[in-house]
Amino acid sequence: MKQLRLFVLFCLFTPLATPAAQSNSLDSSTPASTTAAAPPTTPASAPTLPALAPSSPEYARAKAYSNARYGHFFINTLYSLLVLLALLRWRVAPALRNLAERTSSHRSVQCIIFAPLVLLTIAVLNLPSDIGDQSLDRAFGLSVEPWLAWLRDWITIQIVTLLVGSMVLALLYAVIRHSPRRWWFYFWLGSIPVLLAFLFLKPLVVDPLFYTYKPLAGAEPELLSEIQKVTRRGGMDIPADRMFVMNASTKTTEMDALVTGFGASKRVVVWDTMIAKSTVPETLFVFGHEMGHYVLLHIPKELAMGEAILLFLFYVGYRLAGWMLARWKTPWGIRDLGDWASFPALLLLLNLLALLATPAFNAVSRHFEHEADRYGLEVIHGIVVHPNQVAAHYFEKSGAVNLSDPDPNWFVKVWFYDHPTRPERIRFAATYDPWSQGEEPKYVK
Repeated sequence: MKQLRLFVLFCLFTPLATPAAQSNSLDSSTPASTTAAAPPTTPASAPTLPALAPSSPEYARAKAYSNARYGHFFINTLYSLLVLLALLRWRVAPALRNLAERTSSHRSVQCIIFAPLVLLTIAVLNLPSDIGDQSLDRAFGLSVEPWLAWLRDWITIQIVTLLVGSMVLALLYAVIRHSPRRWWFYFWLGSIPVLLAFLFLKPLVVDPLFYTYKPLAGAEPELLSEIQKVTRRGGMDIPADRMFVMNASTKTTEMDALVTGFGASKRVVVWDTMIAKSTVPETLFVFGHEMGHYVLLHIPKELAMGEAILLFLFYVGYRLAGWMLARWKTPWGIRDLGDWASFPALLLLLNLLALLATPAFNAVSRHFEHEADRYGLEVIHGIVVHPNQVAAHYFEKSGAVNLSDPDPNWFVKVWFYDHPTRPERIRFAATYDPWSQGEEPKYVK
């Protein structure tokens, strides 16, 4: 679901994150195949989950990593803004614009020269932040990717960013020059098909650049059979030839299972770390959660809400851009908003607005993730023994392996959590039980 939020900003205005896998769930138990058809027991009859004691080394390690991660976020954010201010102060973009204009009078040729140079300059200047994040994950054992492989991935990401970002930048400035007063609205409209194309092509074109995929039927036929039970119960038709195992273990110790793409590109992906470290029932719950996003139409819903927020951000950006350039365009060497050289200024403004909108995006995402947790519990009920216990124990163990914050405060939750917090997910998974109360489940009847 993260890929839906701020995609236009993602592909144009910010360097792509390295493809070190990120998930909310992990497990370190031995694989098992116990998915019985026996009647499931209620949470009350299942063993009690041990709480993570604040005095334990595991608690301290998770807090240390989480606090470091929060610090990295704010330091990296400040650093990225200072990079843009430096580019403006030293008139780097006007120099690149002049180079492009000396080369050709055609706007398309100018864009081919200017866009890659300015995007690559920003990416290289932000490289210390990327290295810092990777160093942190390696220090805490979450990343196992060698530095040379990480660098190859980083270069691949920049190539993808240059290709996609250059096209979007060309569209942005074509719209600004065509309609100086309505560019924010027309560019927003243009972001919608770009996002849909990205969602469709990502599993086919982008993901294979970083991971290897093998058919699940050949690698794990028993798991495939169990997953098909869940898909049938949820009324979701995914053929066996669209279910894959991904070699996430080459980059990370984290694990996940997901449904990605849509239409002809829709597929199930199970990470090999999930197969190695989790039980089959736990894998089914995680898969049920991801399937819930599709069955409950979370993707178009979150897309609609995210695009509404994005429209507001573009409008505010339009209103503030005129004020900003009226005050600083001369010292920054910018002619007007339609000038190629205005890109760092516009980027600075939109990044600030996106930062302020982070709590809103997170709140929308947390709601949908919570409902996906509910769906996951309901869809495995009757397929997995002790479904509540399986899900709650999974969140506890995965949080420990992922070094998720065991006790985040409200500020941390608002700014950093696009999923419910670890304690919230454990509590809900352990207590959600409409069946024992004689009530109907919300989604899977």
